[in-house]
Amino acid sequence: MSGKRVFSGSLATETNTFGPMPTGVSSFHERAFFPANQHPEAMQMHSGPLWAARRVGPEHGWTLLEGLVAAAVPNGLVTRTAYESLRDALLDDLRAALPVDIVLLGLHGAMVADGYDDCEGDLLARVRALAGPGAVIGATLDPHTHLSEAMVANADLLICWKEYPHTDIAERAMELVDRCAALSDGRLRLRAAVADTGMVGLLHTTREPARGFLGRVRELEGRDGIVSISVVHGFSWGDTPDMGTKLLVYSDAARDPDGRRADALAQRLAADLFALRDSLAEPLPGIDEALDLALATPGTVVLGDGSDNAGGGAAGDATFILRRILQRGITDVCLGPLWDPGAVRIAMDAGVGARLPLRVGGKVGPLSGDPVDGVWEVGACRTGMVMTGLAGTPAKLGDCVLVASQGVEVVLTSFRCQAFGLDLFTQLGCDPARRKLVVVKSSQHFRAAYAPIAARIIMVDAPGAVPSDITGLPFRKIMRPKWPFDPVPAEARR
Repeated sequence: MSGKRVFSGSLATETNTFGPMPTGVSSFHERAFFPANQHPEAMQMHSGPLWAARRVGPEHGWTLLEGLVAAAVPNGLVTRTAYESLRDALLDDLRAALPVDIVLLGLHGAMVADGYDDCEGDLLARVRALAGPGAVIGATLDPHTHLSEAMVANADLLICWKEYPHTDIAERAMELVDRCAALSDGRLRLRAAVADTGMVGLLHTTREPARGFLGRVRELEGRDGIVSISVVHGFSWGDTPDMGTKLLVYSDAARDPDGRRADALAQRLAADLFALRDSLAEPLPGIDEALDLALATPGTVVLGDGSDNAGGGAAGDATFILRRILQRGITDVCLGPLWDPGAVRIAMDAGVGARLPLRVGGKVGPLSGDPVDGVWEVGACRTGMVMTGLAGTPAKLGDCVLVASQGVEVVLTSFRCQAFGLDLFTQLGCDPARRKLVVVKSSQHFRAAYAPIAARIIMVDAPGAVPSDITGLPFRKIMRPKWPFDPVPAEARR
C-alpha cells in the first residue's frame, strides 16, 4: 500500500475560434459542472481519470482528493471570465489538497479563451507550480487537441483517446492512471518526443486508411521500449499557433535514455501519416446530390450534417438540409438535434397533439440559414432529456420536443449538442431505424450508434460554422507552411 495523495479534476471544452457564439460559464453548467466532491458515480465524457482513480485507488492505498469537474459543449471563444474563474476554482481545489503525489486531469486540449491561445498549457503550468517538481502530473486529451510545448513540458504523461468516435474514453483513463502510478512509485521513467506532420487532417478511425494506421500504432506500443503513442489529429477550426496534426511518443527511459528511439519513431510515423493526407478525407456531396444518392439507396440512409455540428462549435440550428427536404417533398424523414429553445418552449406550452404555426431553426446568424416556417404537429415533449453519449457517458439535451410537418419529424432541443445515440429520437417515440432518411447533426461520433441501422451513411457538404473546406477561413495565428493551406514540399512528394 502506497498511501499516496492523489488529486483529480477536469476542465474541458473544444473552441471553434470562428464560432458564432462565445462560451460562457453557463455553457459548462449545461453540459457538466460538478464542484469538488460532488461528481456522480457515472463517468462523464471528460472525467475519465477521476472515474478510473476511484476504481484503482483503493488497491494502491490512495487518498483520492476530488476537485472541480467542468466541461462545455464546443462553442466559440471562451470568455476570459469563464476560463479564469473555472481555472482558479480548480487550482483552489488543488491548493486545498496539497501536498499531493499525483495529479490526474481530464482535459480536452483545444480550449481557447480571450487572452489565452493555450488554455491547457496555462493550466498545466499553474498545476505544476502548485504541485511541485516531484509530483506526477498526467492528463487525458481528446485527439482534436492543439498540442503545445507547455502542455508536454508541464505534464509527465499525456494520453489522447485513440478512437474517433471516442469509444475508448474509459480505457485511456485506466491507462493513464496505471502509468502515473508506476511513475510515482519509481517503476517507470519516461522520455517524450513530439513530431509535427506539417498538416492538419481528420482521422476517421472507423475506415481506412486511418483504421490501419491506428492498428499499426497499437502494435508499436509495448515494443522496443515504446510505452505510449498518441495520434494528435488537431482541431481544424481553431486558430492557434499550435494547431496541427502531430505524433506524441513516450518511451521507457531505462531502454531509451536519451529519447532518440522515441524521437525517431515519432518522426517516422509523422512522415507516414503525411503521406496518407489525400486519402484521409471522404468525399462530401452537396445537399441535393446527397439527397439523390440517399433516395436511390434501398433501406435507411443516414445523412451527416457535419457543417452544423455543435460538437465542432456550430450553433446546431442550421436549416439548409431541412429546407431542401421540405421543398422537394421528401417524406419519411427524421432530423435532429436542431437547437431552438424558443420553439421548444412554444411547442411545450401548446402540448402534445397541438398543430401550430412554428418558426424553427435559423436563429443565430447567416451560417444558420433562414428559419423554416410551417404548420407543425407536436408529437412528444420531454423535460430534461439526456441522450446516451460516447462510451455510455450522458449528453444533456435539455427540454426537447418532436414536431412533424409534411412527413418530416424534427427533434428540437433547448441545449446544444451533437447527435450521439439513437435515443435522441427513440425517447420521443420516433424510431430512426424505420425511417427512410435520418439526418443527424454530427461529424463522426454518431457512427457508433447509427452505423448498425444504416444501409448507407452519407456526409453532406452543407453551409455551416464547421465547413469541410477550412482553407477559406481567416486564419491569422497558425504556423505555416501547413497542408492543405500550402503546397506540399517537393521532397515530401517523392
